[in-house]
Order: sequence, then structure tokens, then C-alpha cells
Amino acid sequence: MGFFSFLKKKDDAPEAQAGARPRAAIDAAGPASALGPTTRMPLDTEAERERQREIARATAAKIDEIELEMASDIFDDQAWAGKRRTPAVAAGVPGAALLELNTEGLLAEEGTPDPAVAPSSAPAVEEAAILYANGQGEAAEAALRACLDSPCRNERQPWWMLFDLYQATGREAEFESIAIDYASHFETSPPAWLPPYAPPAAQAPGQPFTGVTPTATLPGRLDATAGVQLARVLAPAAGPLVRLEFGAVASATVEGCAVLLDALQTLRRGGRELAVAGADHLIAVLRPMLAIGERGAGEAPWLLLLELLLQLNREKDFEETAMDYCVTFEVSPPSFEAPARAAVSVGATANGSAAAGDRFLLPGLVEGDSAALLAAIDAYAAQHAALVLDCSRLARMDYVAATVFGARLRQLAANRKGAGAGDAPRSIELRDLNHLVAALLRLLGVGEVARLYAHKY
Repeated sequence: MGFFSFLKKKDDAPEAQAGARPRAAIDAAGPASALGPTTRMPLDTEAERERQREIARATAAKIDEIELEMASDIFDDQAWAGKRRTPAVAAGVPGAALLELNTEGLLAEEGTPDPAVAPSSAPAVEEAAILYANGQGEAAEAALRACLDSPCRNERQPWWMLFDLYQATGREAEFESIAIDYASHFETSPPAWLPPYAPPAAQAPGQPFTGVTPTATLPGRLDATAGVQLARVLAPAAGPLVRLEFGAVASATVEGCAVLLDALQTLRRGGRELAVAGADHLIAVLRPMLAIGERGAGEAPWLLLLELLLQLNREKDFEETAMDYCVTFEVSPPSFEAPARAAVSVGATANGSAAAGDRFLLPGLVEGDSAALLAAIDAYAAQHAALVLDCSRLARMDYVAATVFGARLRQLAANRKGAGAGDAPRSIELRDLNHLVAALLRLLGVGEVARLYAHKY
């Protein structure tokens, strides 16, 4: 039944078959005028009944035309007419169009620290940062909650800090609750819940891995030569955690997809941990290569997309893409098996920047004087002119540790040994900070000697 079917006369069809009179007979009765009085024939005459049926048929035809236009707008008749249709998955959002992806800043390096670590006019920001650093999570939450009930709710930073607090402590229900309020207040898409860090109290001694993270940065064209970049992270000597940079990829070939697919499967089978920079960007590059019902591109791009979604633990997107793959190649759809170690998706950086090389991964919790950690950072600094500290796993840094850490970064910035000729200070970057730690470091003045980049919501 159409949208307006209830408006149609139910007896149109039977009466129309009962013997319609020629149009001339209807015209002889004279058209009704809206500008003056008309002489109407009695309703019980056959001519008047025929005239009413003609009006009803014309009205029904017009309604059918409107229904058709509405259906075309809603369902995109081109997509349903057998033309090229791509899988409805991009950046983890089913049905998202390519142009709707938030790719701002994925391919261009930021010239200044992220606004999230700029000074805030909300006193609760610094208060919550200090409380959280000292292990008073409930008090920090209360300060931020109170801020959201005051005029400072118009600043995004308190919201972001609260999101990170819930993310770091594994409180998904609370995260989703304020995400709804955030979307309503700022009229924007809400942040997405990600697999949480392991709460610091639950981390085993020496875990997770801390130290230099071997990185493979893929070039603008993903082709068969990608194996050269991937070889260094596939080697067993690379360590338990590796990082892949996809932010510079602008196009891909079938052969390149096959090479990267094999590398990702090898890492997963080997139980290696994986940090992926620019995963959503690579998904956006792969998506136009795929069309439901078309096998010309081969299976490699499809399987690469499925492998990415699997390793990122995006089950819903995986299942939808698997069904499209099933329809296209007429095979049983792949099944989703949650990875033992889900890949961590972090922001992409420009190829060739200081942030594109090997990074030093900070642990999930940094407390006290952290002498062993600082010694490892010193060793890393001795081998690298530019220091890039990966904070994607850093859930909390206490106040004492942050003070000692900031003092050591000042020393490293001033010590230009190995940093190249000239008097320019050593480049130091802290990447993918959560907003609680970023606010603490800014408060302690670390931003004067290092660039602080908080992750984006």
C-alpha cells in the first residue's frame, strides 16, 4: 500500500469497469468554475457520477506520481536499478557516504598544538586533571559533571575529559549516556566508544609493552612494492607491538591489497599487537574499489577491508560487508571471530613528518619518579633527532611523575646532541594524549618544550 493509499476511493476500479462514458459526454455537462456559481447536475445522474469518478481517477494518478517521486528520493532508484552500488560501510558507520567522512587533518600535519590542550576558561578542567592524576577519579568525575551543569558546558574540553575518564575506566554505559547529551548540545555526531584501555590496577607487571614501536609508513600508492615497507615490522625481531601508518595512501592496486592483507593476517596469527594510524582513511580509499555484484576488482580489496574491520573489532560493519561480499562472489560469508588483541586505531600523520617514524610507546600508567621509563626514553633520544612519544595507551600519569617527566623533556630539548646542526631546539612531540593527561601536562608547562597532541573526538 502506498503512502497515500488511504485517500483513494475504494470503489474506483469496479465502477471504472462498469462502463465508462466517452469524455465528450462528460464535457457536455460543463466544467465546474471556481470563479462563479455553477449549475450542478443531481448526484444521482449517471453523468455526474462519471464526472466524480473522473476527478477521483485524476486525483489518484497525481497521488501515485507523488508517491513515486518520494520513493525515488528515499531509496535512490539508481542504486536499486542494478547500477554500481558500493558496500555501506565507511569509518565504522554503516551507510556513510565517502564525503561524510571526517578526514580533516588526516593528511595534513598540524602546525600548532591541538586546541584540546589550549588553556581553558573552565576552572574544572585543571581541577579535574589534578584530581585524576592523584588517583581521585570519582572527585574528578564530580568536578566535570558539575561543569556540564554550568555555563562551561559550552566548552568541549570538559566533555572530552569526561569521555576519556569513562574510556580509561571501562565505563561504557556512562560514556554512551553523555555522548547522547553531547550530540544534542553541540548538534554533531557523538564520539564512539572504543575498546577500553586495561584499567591500570588490572595491568600485569611489565605489561603492556613499552618502548620503541617499529613503524611501517605506506606510500601514496599501495601496490606490490608495499612489501618492502612491511618487511621490517613482520620480522620477529621487530617486537610484540608494531605500528602501520596509512594516512598517506591515496590509491591502491589489487596487488597492493593482497600484500597488505597477507601482512595483517601474519601479524594476527602471530599474536602481535598492532597500532593502526589512519585506518578510517584507508577504508575510505578501499570503498570505491568495491561494488556489490562486480567481481572485476577481485577478492583482495574485499578481503583486506574485512581483515581491517576484524582487527579493529568492528563486528557490525564486518557482518554487513561480509554479506555484500557473499552476494558478489556467491560464497558463504566469512564469520567474525573477535581478535585476541584488537588493533588500536589512532590518528594519521603526514608522510615524511617527524611523527611518521618509529615512536616510543608510553605505558598505560606512569607513577613516581619512573626512573626506568626515563632511562629508556634517554636511550631512544640518543638514536633519534626528533622524539615522538606515543601516548595512545597512556591512561594516567600521576602528578609527581608528570613533574619529573616534564623536567626530563626540558633537558632533552636543550640537549641537541644528535639533533643536527644549528641552535634549533630538539623537536619533541607527544601524540594521541587523552585529554586528562594533556590538560595536566599543559598546566605543568610541558607544552613550552614539546608539542602536545590530544586525540580527536
